[in-house]
Formats: sequence, C-alpha cells, structure tokens
Amino acid sequence: MVTYRNLALVTEQSSLPSGALSVVASALQTQVVRDFAPKWRISAGITVFPSLDAIDQHPDAANIWPMIVMDKIPVNAAGVHLDHNGHPYALIDYDGTPGWTLTASHECLEMLADPLGDRVRLAPSIKPGQGRVRYLVEVCDPNEADQYAYEIDGVTVSDFYFPSYFRTTAAPGTAFSHRGAITKPLQVLPGGYLSWMDPTTRHWWQQTWFSGNAPIFRDLGIDTAGNPRRFTNVEADIPLEVFQPSGRARTGVMASVTAAAPLAADDGALADGAFADGASRSEALRADIDAVIEAYR
Repeated sequence: MVTYRNLALVTEQSSLPSGALSVVASALQTQVVRDFAPKWRISAGITVFPSLDAIDQHPDAANIWPMIVMDKIPVNAAGVHLDHNGHPYALIDYDGTPGWTLTASHECLEMLADPLGDRVRLAPSIKPGQGRVRYLVEVCDPNEADQYAYEIDGVTVSDFYFPSYFRTTAAPGTAFSHRGAITKPLQVLPGGYLSWMDPTTRHWWQQTWFSGNAPIFRDLGIDTAGNPRRFTNVEADIPLEVFQPSGRARTGVMASVTAAAPLAADDGALADGAFADGASRSEALRADIDAVIEAYR
C-alpha cells in the first residue's frame, strides 16, 4: 500500500520567476513518483500555487503541505521542514542561484518520509560502546552534499537513502541510496550527517562530516525541544518558541522509545482538517513565518 500526500510549491516574499515553479514542480513530481515512492511506499501530488492565499481556495487546503520559497528564510539553513500542530510545511531559501532546487527536493523528500520530525528506525549504533539505538529518519542528510545530487529534466534534485540503509545484515549487492554513493548501511558521506538517540542514556548523538578527512561524533545531550528533528537540527538553530510540533507527535515518539518499538507513530499524529483556532491555511502559515522572523530579530 502506498501512502499519498498533497504537496504544494509556492512563493512568498520571493523574486523567483513564477514560471520556474512549474518547471521545478514537474521535476519533483517525477522524482517522487519514479524514484522515491517505489522504495518508501510514499507518494504525492505536487501542485503549483501562485501564493499562499491561493491555497485557501483548494477544497482540501488544510491537508496540503506547502513548500514555501522565500528570498531569505529566517533560519540559519538553506531549507527546513517544520509543522504547525500536525500540519507540515517547509521553508526554502531562494538566493538567485539554481541551487535552491536541490534544497526543495531535499525538503520535499524528508517531509514525505518524516512529516513531524519524530520517525525513527532501530539499528545497531555506529558508535562503539553503544547498543541498538534509534536513528532519526532524515532520508537526505547523510548524502546531502552537492556532489551526490542528480538531474531530472535539467533540474538538480537531492540524492536520498533507501529503507535498506538501516539494514545492517543486508545481502551483497544491496542498494542503499538512489545514486549508489552510499555503499554500506548507516554510512555518512562527506558533507553529510546522521542523528540517533541512545535509549540507555537518552542522549542524542550525531556523526557529522562537514570538514576534515573523516566524520566525527557529537554528543547533543537530552532532547530539550520536545521534537527530535528540531533538537538535532543544530545548524538551523530554530528558536524553541516558534517551533510548534504536535503534542500527539511528541507522545508518539516517546511512546516508541519506552516500548522499544522500531518506528515512531507517524500518520496517527498528523492533523486532519481545519485548524482548531479557525485560521485559514495561509493565515496560519504567515503567522508561523512572522514568529520565526520576530524570534531572529
């Protein structure tokens, strides 16, 4: 069974030419349907909207997950995917160069694989001395660097790993990523990183390879954000007061840790329908964006 989502590609406070959205959305649609869905059993339709206000006119607006392109996103990152009480969305930085499409692809695939930032997979730790740990499912992070990207109809898109990435007993010849740059389970390539929680200490760890000739380990400590993705995304440094994860999502991931389940609850924590405060989709999104901007002032 394939899970299906509705995504939108839309601009907000952006100088990106409107025609570029359709070209990129077409490439992302091909990537999701042709490359991603057969491996992850998650697919999506990607619709272009000229503005956030236009999303409100859609009959299923509350269940559309928008990828919002802005000239300068108010986060220390090229892109980030968040959620407002169970309603996922992504912010993508447009700096006038073609590189924004790689970010759009990255956020698109990760939002599909882990909408609420709490999905984990159980596998042996790559750090000596730890046992089985819970890896955060962020499908583009270990191989996110530009050199592992590929093109669809002239649009640069992100590489991503397969579910087999966590299968440490994989048979010879098993593929671990779309382009094949990842050659073994749980591998981190130059420019990438991987995050996990040690259930014994409840500390979150990362292996990062942002410089030097080999990756390094980082002890991030105990999650103080209430959401693994926000806590481990230390490079983005998203203020706690503007990150609004679903309470049900937090309960789901903590329950999975306590019960030693291999996966956190995902779909059951996603909101369905209109916002509780009566706001439209565009109003809720603009409020979130404004809150991020204010927090960084």
